[in-house]
Amino acid sequence: MKKILLLSCGLLLLWSCQNNAQTKPVLNTSEKSKTMNTETVYQFKVTDLYGQEFDFASLKGKKILIVNTASECGLTPQYKDLEAIYKKYKDKNFVIVGFPANNFGSQEPGSNQEIAKFCEMNYGVTFPMMSKVSVKGNDKCELYQFLTQKSKNGLQDSEVEWNFQKYLINEKGELVKVLSPRVLPTDAEIVGWINEK
Repeated sequence: MKKILLLSCGLLLLWSCQNNAQTKPVLNTSEKSKTMNTETVYQFKVTDLYGQEFDFASLKGKKILIVNTASECGLTPQYKDLEAIYKKYKDKNFVIVGFPANNFGSQEPGSNQEIAKFCEMNYGVTFPMMSKVSVKGNDKCELYQFLTQKSKNGLQDSEVEWNFQKYLINEKGELVKVLSPRVLPTDAEIVGWINEK
């Protein structure tokens, strides 16, 4: 009789635990960020290398890789890999947006016209390139304030370490990952993220 009673109590306890687990919703990262009333990338309008307005709201539903670039950096050959993954995945709701910046070692000294010519001639860049901005310091542009401040992006505080730091934005315009400049654009972490459903 004791065994039956113990078994019954055990089953009741197990059933009650399972029931509790089912009724408590688990917040995933995107739901957490919604509850924090954070911003999205879609509120930003910037200017491209050719002086045209670029509205991030036009990218709704796409995964976005934002990268700060420089023409005279040891990491500049990453343009080749950026262009390669852009060409491979641009028809699969993925886009790269480049932001030239002269914040590190004065490695992007040129004008917007010079930068555009350099990118086209040396790397055949076809992904959207914006006009030169500051990604660090007191004159940091608004988009990079969003990317680097948890109070705005809901994910984390970060500093742009060097040229070619990468920010991954999901299809809802939310920041989901910050990657070091040394992580190559063709890294499995990035390619895996692009291919996630």
